[in-house]
Amino acid sequence: METVEISVIMGVFSGQNTNELDRAVNSILTQTFRDFEFIIYDDGSNPKASEFIRGLQKRDKRIIVIGSEENHGLAFSLNKCLEKARGRYIARMDDDDISLPKRFEKQRAFLEAHPEYDWCGCNAKIFDEQGVWSVSTRPKHPTAEDYLKYSPYIHPTVMYRRSALIENGGYTARKETLRCEDYEIFMRLYQAGFKGCNMQEVLFKYHVDRENYHNRDFKFRVYEMKVRYENFKKMGLLFPFGWLYCMRPIIGVFVPVKLIEFFKHKKANV
Repeated sequence: METVEISVIMGVFSGQNTNELDRAVNSILTQTFRDFEFIIYDDGSNPKASEFIRGLQKRDKRIIVIGSEENHGLAFSLNKCLEKARGRYIARMDDDDISLPKRFEKQRAFLEAHPEYDWCGCNAKIFDEQGVWSVSTRPKHPTAEDYLKYSPYIHPTVMYRRSALIENGGYTARKETLRCEDYEIFMRLYQAGFKGCNMQEVLFKYHVDRENYHNRDFKFRVYEMKVRYENFKKMGLLFPFGWLYCMRPIIGVFVPVKLIEFFKHKKANV
């Protein structure tokens, strides 16, 4: 099998409006590092959106579109992308975010220079349709305790060594991991002795609708609580206070958005 340097994997479940997807795709195609393939899984999108997604292959020969008419969820989609991937490195991307032009160049160079790390993420500007409203940073060298509050990696910013994902079976596709697929795999990789790092640079723009920051179906909060409990137990984090962090997704329903912003993100000065 002919290899490429980077395989970009992205699951898409889109409605009629494809403007955000178009913007995300263009941010990949304009990367300064050019040796990549871009695998997009259409996870049961609206027919009009599916037609648009299939048409992306005409835009650039590096784009590979696969998919299904039935929606299976993000973890399933990413695993299907992994089955097709030929890259030495695997880069995550979401369909409403923006990778800044030097993201791949810098992350690949970092991993080439630091063989002790199996993946790397970066910091990100947080934006919505009104513009950038915050900057999210993550610790350079996350420890077990950094998993308690929330994922110590901004999931779509991450680039993995191929071996880290393949050797550990890829993403866990079950209902409990819906909406926290990446959080689960980071904890699982950590438990297996793999190491990640966050580059202390802003190489990404992460789309978060400020007005809908709190709006998440209650069942997904319950699922995340279960994922937290299972993994915190394996990581020896439940006591003395880890069990309280298991309940964080539920407690978050009652915490004002402004307070979450204060603790989770720095205010943007852009």
